[in-house]
Amino acid sequence: MTAFISKRVAYLGPRGTFTEEALLAQPDLASGEPVEMGTIDAVLDAVDNGQVDLGFVPIENSIEGTVPATIDSLVFDHDLYIEREVVHDIHLHLLGLPGTELTRIREVHSYPHAIGQCRRFLANELPDASVHAASSTAEAARLVAEAADPGLAAIAPQASRDIYGLATLRADVEDHGGNQTRFLLVGKGVVPAPTGNDKTSVVCFQVKDQPGSLFSILAEFYARNINLTKLESRPSKRELGQYCFVIEFNGHIADHDVADALVGLKGKLADLKFLGSFPNVREAQPPKGRAVPAEGSAWGWLASIRKQIADPQE
Repeated sequence: MTAFISKRVAYLGPRGTFTEEALLAQPDLASGEPVEMGTIDAVLDAVDNGQVDLGFVPIENSIEGTVPATIDSLVFDHDLYIEREVVHDIHLHLLGLPGTELTRIREVHSYPHAIGQCRRFLANELPDASVHAASSTAEAARLVAEAADPGLAAIAPQASRDIYGLATLRADVEDHGGNQTRFLLVGKGVVPAPTGNDKTSVVCFQVKDQPGSLFSILAEFYARNINLTKLESRPSKRELGQYCFVIEFNGHIADHDVADALVGLKGKLADLKFLGSFPNVREAQPPKGRAVPAEGSAWGWLASIRKQIADPQE
């Protein structure tokens, strides 16, 4: 039997969000002390300042893509490491007061990503209703319940319906089947030990925007047969047209080829930010082969991160 260590884990609340649902599906995290927060930034701030041990946040949806609030906070505002990814099935429902008819709905409230997952439903079934952003799906359900107005509805999980005493006006209103959201567990200063099936995430900051700059980055992975699982550009926050690249790939920073690729990138970029090496929830082949050691400060940078890899015996 696995012994769970009780930890305080902040998540995007209030109660009834998909984030809470996915968190509670992880036995070791559910055995700790979940701490609800009002925003993603508040979750990550709480981890950074030591208020909680870990944070649990959404990062990507199969319909709407990346959650900007999460990725931008991890890239620009915090020095936290990803320790785990969790993929959770998402089913969205239109909730309202019991007995409400769709023809009476004037306003629909939900989290922006959830709204985006239901664009076609809203356009076809509620074309005259105004759509309003809430800080979370559960917060939208709470607002509708407190307003006690049959003209209001929320797009939210079934758990929110039960918590806030609402009714399901229409079930499964997402536009596409197979709707899933990926969540990240983040913490400070700990890199999980390699499992043999891992992923690593980094941020590449260019020296300057010029022809071939992205090719030069990708070449480090191609030369070592490292498979990329995600590549995304994000505004650098410095000036219009300046971007950094968030890259996720198979392998662990403890792997020789991954280490060699990162050292190569560190030597040619303005900056390279390590976001974490963590177990891959999907099947993948770990990188093979040995890196050729190189001299320079890049290897010192790599060694400082590797010192934080957890002991698998602990």
